[in-house]
Amino acid sequence: MRYMLTMFQILLCFFFCPADGFCALLFTETFEDSNFVSRGWYDDTNLQLSAIEHIPGSAHSVEYHFLQGTKTPAVSGGSIRRKFAETDSVYIGFYVKHSANWVGSNQPYHPHEIFFLTNLDSDYWGPSVSHLTAYVEENSGYPVLLIQDTINIDQNNIGKDLTTVTEQRATAGCNGSTNDGYDFLDCYGSSGSYRNEKKWKPSSQYFRDSPGSYYKGDWHHVEAYFKLNSIVNGKGVANGILQYWFDGILVIDHKDVIIRTGQYPNMKFNQLLIAPYIGDGSPIDQTIWIDNLTVATARPDGTIPAQPKNLRIQ
Repeated sequence: MRYMLTMFQILLCFFFCPADGFCALLFTETFEDSNFVSRGWYDDTNLQLSAIEHIPGSAHSVEYHFLQGTKTPAVSGGSIRRKFAETDSVYIGFYVKHSANWVGSNQPYHPHEIFFLTNLDSDYWGPSVSHLTAYVEENSGYPVLLIQDTINIDQNNIGKDLTTVTEQRATAGCNGSTNDGYDFLDCYGSSGSYRNEKKWKPSSQYFRDSPGSYYKGDWHHVEAYFKLNSIVNGKGVANGILQYWFDGILVIDHKDVIIRTGQYPNMKFNQLLIAPYIGDGSPIDQTIWIDNLTVATARPDGTIPAQPKNLRIQ
């Protein structure tokens, strides 16, 4: 398939390229039109675009409107996915706005929003039972980074610390965990087996109810970065990275994480999934909007340049 590059993408490519000439940009999405399939997206590409809510210089954003009691948004309720070149590290940057009444799930978990999956799972794999899923989300105004590696759980050794025993284990709970600054670790029963989750969040709330610099009803730039840890002599080394920026402020920063073990040394990120989800049902009628999304292998140095309009190169 032959793609058209916008001038914004060309500029981003130069912007992301370090001195050695390697371009870390994987793709961009501005949500200006619904031709998602032509840009490499698949699965449920029926998204609701908003011409009312968007960042300056943009004409549209994608709208996720939850009706009260529903688990998924009314129109943009499916899972839209895009594959990208396999990489040990992945960066995402996007703009997000919440309706003034946004409360999320009103639970200490969910809404799930954005997911990264790996080359160990298929093109349409569900996120909660995988070899690795990395989440970028928000709960009660707090940014959250979360990982699950449910398939890797040794189901015969639930609750036992296997971190110094074997590489045939999960890293996100149920088989023990390294001390890497996580805020919550869980191992819970589901459908006759166990699942896990491990999450990190800052100590302060960043999406707030009151107007001001942190008002949830304004547009904010969110960035997140995951880097898989090294595998040395068949063992995982605690040098994986998880980071989250809110309007350029680094609010989550951990560089000592074991995300994969020596069981899967060739694991790499290769898929983005956007699928906002509130498992217990949305407590109220509420909406979020997302605009101008960038996926790359590294965070750019400085601010992403503004998007030129109506420039295309064939």
